[in-house]
Amino acid sequence: MAMTLQEALDVLAKHRGERVVIPTMASVSVWPQLSDTPLDFAYMPSAMGQGPALGLGLALARPEHGAIVINGDGSMLMNLGSLVTLANHPANVFLVIIDNGIYEVTGGQATAGSGHTDFAALARAAGIQRVYAFDTAERWRSSAQEALTGPGPVIIVLNVEARMGQKTPNAPRPMAEQIKRLGDALSAG
Repeated sequence: MAMTLQEALDVLAKHRGERVVIPTMASVSVWPQLSDTPLDFAYMPSAMGQGPALGLGLALARPEHGAIVINGDGSMLMNLGSLVTLANHPANVFLVIIDNGIYEVTGGQATAGSGHTDFAALARAAGIQRVYAFDTAERWRSSAQEALTGPGPVIIVLNVEARMGQKTPNAPRPMAEQIKRLGDALSAG
């Protein structure tokens, strides 16, 4: 049985260390319940799929922190090219792909290739050396420390249960406040 989004992110929160965490889309509705530090940046863009680019920029600028990007499968499909970019610009980016087979916050439509897209294989084909995939909370819990240790880029695919009827979440703070808060945290460190 697939894990829930809450279970998946709970494990991630326990092993995030001092990394910047960028939850996107549906993850924004859960992450603030698990973590609310200045290093959390809820990214609710008008352009789905751009979270990995933001994470890469932050990881290149502040390698001592690195970045964890929590990207849905729909957002990942919007920018598969980011896998090649991550492979060719090594940085401490940990891209967590939440694969539930639907566009959760836009009405629950099945994603293109739902159930057939192997994000781990795509990441390997793009040149990413460290790729992990987990389909149960137990397996994710037992291997999260290993997956989230060492240099990036790292791709972690988590198969989670779809949640129908979800609305687009609101960021926990206005964007300007989030930017200032993150900037202050990175300047202090």
